[in-house]
Amino acid sequence: MYTTLLIIHSLLRWAILLAGIWAVFRSWKGVSGKTPFTGADNKAGLFFMIFFDLQLLVGLVLYFAASPLVKTALSNMGAAMKDSVLRFYAVEHITMGILAFVLVHIGRAKVKKASTDAQKHKKGLIFFGIVLVLVLLLTPWPFRQVFTGQGWLY
Repeated sequence: MYTTLLIIHSLLRWAILLAGIWAVFRSWKGVSGKTPFTGADNKAGLFFMIFFDLQLLVGLVLYFAASPLVKTALSNMGAAMKDSVLRFYAVEHITMGILAFVLVHIGRAKVKKASTDAQKHKKGLIFFGIVLVLVLLLTPWPFRQVFTGQGWLY
């Protein structure tokens, strides 16, 4: 079960990145080109949020039920705080993930409530851009091993 959930969680990362890049691009294009807010702009933000919802669900199951790494960290948080890998998964990864989840939902709501097309694009660019940066920071990229000497799939 753990391996399957981890693979799903990893694959959803790519869906989130693609949808996030698309949502940020659509918003940037709308801001810079002063274009109308279209159904495609709305769907870009919607899919970004939906993939995030799925990711959080899978991530919470991993965190609270399946991950041996997190179980190890939670059994001795003092020691986990001294280990960069355990700290990343037990604290940093989930905290940034929940923050990004909240911000994508706030951003989507702000975009929907904005009264003009320019405001919708601007709010989308700000919120979805921040979330995309958070996703890039919270993702355990393979090159992390090069810099830390640690693997990326634990």
